Formats: sequence, C-alpha cells, structure tokens
Amino acid sequence: MSDPIVAPRGDGWESSGTFNPSVVRHGDAYVMLYRAQDGRGISRLGYAVSRDGVHFTRNPDPVLSPETDYEKDGGIEDPRLVQFGRTYYLTYTGYNKKDAQLCLASSRDLLHWDRLGVILPASKGRWNVGWTKAGAIVPEQIDGKYWMYYLGTASDHTDQMGLASSQDLVHWRDATDAPVLPRRTGRFDSRVAEPGPAPIVTGAGIILIYNGADDRLVYRTGVARFDRRDPRRLLARSETPVFEPRLDWETTGQVPNVVFVEGMIQQGRRWLFYYGAADKYVGVAEASRR
Repeated sequence: MSDPIVAPRGDGWESSGTFNPSVVRHGDAYVMLYRAQDGRGISRLGYAVSRDGVHFTRNPDPVLSPETDYEKDGGIEDPRLVQFGRTYYLTYTGYNKKDAQLCLASSRDLLHWDRLGVILPASKGRWNVGWTKAGAIVPEQIDGKYWMYYLGTASDHTDQMGLASSQDLVHWRDATDAPVLPRRTGRFDSRVAEPGPAPIVTGAGIILIYNGADDRLVYRTGVARFDRRDPRRLLARSETPVFEPRLDWETTGQVPNVVFVEGMIQQGRRWLFYYGAADKYVGVAEASRR
C-alpha cells in the first residue's frame, strides 16, 4: 500500500512511533501486536484487530507495558508471534537501558500475557558477545526439538543470525558455535542479518524472511532457506534484496531508510508482509504466490 496502515497518534504511549508489527490469525480476525514509543522513547506493545488484514482498529491502551527489571526504563520491543496448539508465544526484546535481551511470553487470547522471562541472556552465548534480539520460532518441532532463529552480536561488533533449540519452548540454548546466517561484505546484509517473522516449513525447506542492513544501516529484506531436517544447514539466500525502502515514509522518520518485516500472513494465493518503516510507521506489502 502507498500509505501506512498504523501511524503515531496523540501525545501518550504511541505518540512518537508505531512500528515493527507481528500479525497472526485469531478466529476470524487478524490481530496485530506492534511496537509503540512515547515521547521519552519507552516502548510498549499495542494491539489492533482487522477483518481483512489491511484495515486495523487499535485498542486505546497498550497490551503489554514494561514492568520487570529487564524491561524497566527502556521497554518492550519488536514482537514476533507463533502458535502451538491453542497457545500463542510472543518473543520480544526487553530493554532496560543497559541490556537488550530476548524474552518470551504466552497467551491464549493475545490480550492477557504471562511472562516467561529472558530466554537468551545478553553476552552469554557461544558466539554472541552482546545483546540478543529477534526470536523467530519455527512453527513445528524438528527432530523432537523446538528451534528459533535469533539475532546476536559477534566479536567484530556486527549483528548476525544464530540458532537456538529447546525441549519445552521455555529453556533455550545455542545450537551452533557460529552464526547460521552470517553477514556478507559488500552486500545489502553486510552489517546486520536479522530474522523477520516466524518462518514457514515447506517441502523445499524452512523459508525465513530476514532483515539485512548494509554499512550505511539501510535496511532491506531478504529470503533464506534452511534444511527442513536440519535447521542449522543453510541451503540458499537472496543475492539481492526482495524489498527495500522507497516511499517517503519509509525513507524519512525516526530512523531513515528502513523497511523491517516482522509479520507475514497468507491470504489465498497472496502473502501479506507487515513491516516497520523508518521506525515510525506500520506498512503492509503484497506478494503473489507462484
């Protein structure tokens, strides 16, 4: 679409930015959780609902606000959703002005959430020496385990994609000694390679939409494919981006030149991709299924 579908409003909790959304189906509706920032830069999660996946009605109050020590003074950032059975699992970044750490919560109705804590602490991984973010959980078990692609910081201070595994969706640990999707010098993902929405599992493999940033921190979108029998094994990835900032509201905002995909829904023969634009707006883009 040529215009944002969610934009900042008022002078309160979502006055400075509304961006980086995750969207799932819930019954007959589409539910969006999005990151919202107030004038002090503190983030909360907003809740919006839609019948067509494009036109959303927002709740007046946030659905999740910072309360714990690992969220205090910074907030709750960048939601990603996946469903197992009747339970939705939410990964998000808890930021307390010191560390950004990957956290987990669960819910049956997407409105009332139980915090399950920090699942990948900062600076304690096998290869990631800094913050942890962006948990994209594979929506089915493989080899008797749950798997999650995430963002960590390597020793060269670049942000690259790792992989963690779990037996119970709550306790996670690194599954590799190195990034599974490393940055590539001179490409659109030379500085950052970060998971997008929860991947999909197909006959061709695990398909993961990811967000790449170059040395100028322009964010564009790529696609990676991993082995469906071994989520550690990368089979292919985009040589060039499939989506990039072009519209005025994607190139100008709190952080210019950013499209950041975090939500993905299939509607018949098309896919809807929900993204944050310039760390200020929510947009939706469409791709046809071949």
